[in-house]
Amino acid sequence: MSAAELPRDIPEPAGREGAETAALARGGRTSFLGYVLRLAARFPFLFIAGRLYGAEALGRFAYATMVVELVAMLATLGARRAMAEDMARRGPGGEAAALADGLVLSSLIGGIGAALLIALPGLVFPLSAASAFDRWLPLIIVPLAACDVSLAALAFRHDIAATVRARALIEPWTLSLAALALAFTPLAGDGLIIAYVVSLLAAATAALLPAARRFGWPVGWRPRPAMLWRLARRNLPLAGADFAEWGARRLDIFILGRFASAEIVGIYYVAQQIASLPQRMKSSFDPILAPVLAVTIARGDMARAAAHLRQTSFWVATMQVGVVVSLVFTSPAGLGLFGPVFVLGWPVVVVLMTTELFAAQSAVAEDGLIYVARGANLAWSLAGLVVQLAVSLWLVSQFDGILAAMGAAAGLASAALFQAVAKTRLLSVRLGHPTIGWRPSLLLAAVPTVAAGWLVMQLPEWFQVAIGWVVIVAVHLASAWFLSFRGADRLLFARGLRKEALADADEASSVPAKSTGS
Repeated sequence: MSAAELPRDIPEPAGREGAETAALARGGRTSFLGYVLRLAARFPFLFIAGRLYGAEALGRFAYATMVVELVAMLATLGARRAMAEDMARRGPGGEAAALADGLVLSSLIGGIGAALLIALPGLVFPLSAASAFDRWLPLIIVPLAACDVSLAALAFRHDIAATVRARALIEPWTLSLAALALAFTPLAGDGLIIAYVVSLLAAATAALLPAARRFGWPVGWRPRPAMLWRLARRNLPLAGADFAEWGARRLDIFILGRFASAEIVGIYYVAQQIASLPQRMKSSFDPILAPVLAVTIARGDMARAAAHLRQTSFWVATMQVGVVVSLVFTSPAGLGLFGPVFVLGWPVVVVLMTTELFAAQSAVAEDGLIYVARGANLAWSLAGLVVQLAVSLWLVSQFDGILAAMGAAAGLASAALFQAVAKTRLLSVRLGHPTIGWRPSLLLAAVPTVAAGWLVMQLPEWFQVAIGWVVIVAVHLASAWFLSFRGADRLLFARGLRKEALADADEASSVPAKSTGS
């Protein structure tokens, strides 16, 4: 079918299947809006931290919070996807009990992790002594894990707005305002850490209260150790996959830091921050894709599950191509804002952007594999880490300067491509239907985008940074709309979805669950 023959209308969602597609589109839009709001709210905090606290305090804060958030992530045992599966399995009458079990389990694991970090403060603050307040920072792990579990439960009922409120509005703005206020008090020495704790407590409150209102107290529920043990054992591969993904995003900097100078590591870090935006295209769909897949697979409709994965993969690829092209052409000007030396990182940005195109397809496939091949998914994730480690160590040790940084990025790209091929093929076999969403029409839509990028690159740098990348993305979305999108594809950018479609989606999530493969 030629581009001219593509249907130009947006069909109304019909029944359960159409409602699920509409819910995916609506949830993806809402979650991405939340990410944009969170990103905008982070800029004031970075300015406040850098100007009022200094680079050393900000670095100390960044490392400590990274450790705390890692333990909290492990404590949830993959709640983002596990909660959806557990609720789908138990049915409408067991949703409150599933949430209660998730909260108890995450609190137990988080409490153990917090106790370990409190006993060994050097794990959180390796380069400086922990103050009296810093030592107790790991206690925030329990409310942080409870926040993530509650938001995962709300996402199962398609309440993505709760995630936006808690994590994109309340948390970052509380962090910025608290850090600003504490900078002029005797507590300024611990200001960033205190502000972080206050912001997470506010976010946890904003997640727990709506969860309590929606699900209520589980009737007849009580903690059962045997049930909690089975739940933990079943979800352990999810926690392992999350850890593998977390490690893959940080292994490159760790290896580069062992062989390259601090300046090269700094250039790489800035390039990595710029290249991280396409990753959010996929993660924007996570809160809604998990519950939709959980329900669809639970009722045994593998063809519909594969269709949802193809649709989401296509939407992610479409948005990523536009963002990748815009950043590739404007990143030299953007890197120059940090200083002339950072422009050397442009080739690294190109490699990392390519990586994101591979990684997103692997991540979409993983969203399906955790319901039908959980153990195999973890095995491929760990194999990807091995590939990344081998390629990165080999390349980084062979080169110096910016070539070493490109070697670290190439190791990440190799692992992402390896996992994308392995996981998409495995998922297609397990579901019995193709799951790859890439279409030849995407390449056709990218031609005007590349042309626009080349033209923008000829303009002054201030225009490229302020307006140029927006122009490139707009050209890509317009060309995709007319050259690539057809039928239900256009739901992603449709406003005002019918209320009855969303009601059908809620009804769909109430289907009694069937057992799924592992």
